[in-house]
Amino acid sequence: MTGPVGFIGLGNIGKPMAHRLLAWDGGLVVFDIAPEPLAELEKEGATVAGSVADLAARCAVICVMVNTDAQVRDVMGEILGAAKPGTALVIHSTISPDLPPRLEDLGGRHDLLVVDAPVSGGAMGAADGTLAIMVGGTDAAFEAVRGPLGLMGTEVVHCGPIGNGTAAKLARNLLHFVSFTATGEALRLAEAAGIDLQALGRIVRHTDSITGGPGAIMHRDTTRTIEPGDFWLSIFEHVRAIGEKDLAHAIELADRLGVDVPMAHFAQDNLRSALGLPAGQEN
Repeated sequence: MTGPVGFIGLGNIGKPMAHRLLAWDGGLVVFDIAPEPLAELEKEGATVAGSVADLAARCAVICVMVNTDAQVRDVMGEILGAAKPGTALVIHSTISPDLPPRLEDLGGRHDLLVVDAPVSGGAMGAADGTLAIMVGGTDAAFEAVRGPLGLMGTEVVHCGPIGNGTAAKLARNLLHFVSFTATGEALRLAEAAGIDLQALGRIVRHTDSITGGPGAIMHRDTTRTIEPGDFWLSIFEHVRAIGEKDLAHAIELADRLGVDVPMAHFAQDNLRSALGLPAGQEN
C-alpha cells in the first residue's frame, strides 16, 4: 500500500503511534479534536486535516485510536462516503467483540478494507515502536496495512478473520487484569508478613523478565489435555508439583497471618486443569 497514512485519535498511546508513522514515505495526515497534539505533529512534518472526512479523502490507510465503541461508530460514519474505494481502515481501539464484523460489513459496502488491530505495550511501546499489534481481517486487508503497522510494532500478528484481533487483545488483557487481582492478594500477604512491598515489586519484575511470567507456559497450540508421551507432559507436571507445593505453603502462611487469599485457593484447586494435565496424573 502506498500513499498517505491517516491517524485519528492522538491520545496517550495514539500520539506516539502517529509519531512513528512520520517515517512513512507516503506522508502522514492527522486529526484530533484537541489542538495541542495536532500542533506538535504538524511541527514534526505531519499534515493536519480539517475533519475526519477530509483525512479520509486524502489517505490510503486510515488508523483509528479513539476510546469507545460509540466514538468508533461516529468516526466510521464520517469516513464512509469520503474515503476512496480500496482504502484500508485500521481500528486500533479496544472495542466490544461484536463490533468489528459490523464495521467490516459497513466498509465492504463502500469498497473499504477493514481490520481490527488493537495494540499491547502501552505508551512506552508506542513511543519505541515496539508494540504488539493483533490484527483481524482478510489476507488482502492485512497485506494492505502491514507496512504502516510495522513502523509502530515489532510483533505484528495476523490472528485470523475480522474480530480475532479484538479477541486476542481481550484474552491478553484478561490475563493482565486477573494477574493484577492476584498481585493485590500477594501484596496483602507480603505486607502482613512485614515484607518491603517495593522490594518485592523489584523482585517480581526482575524474575518475570527472566522467566517470561505467565507467558512462560504459553507454547502449546491447543488447550486440549496433554496426551501421554507429549513433550510438555513431564515439564508441566514439574510445574504443577512446584506450584501446588508453593501455593500450599502460601495458604498456610496466609492462614497464620489472617489474610484472605481466595485466588490462591482457586489456583491450588485448578492448576492441574489450567496446565492441561490429565486428571490423576502424578509423578
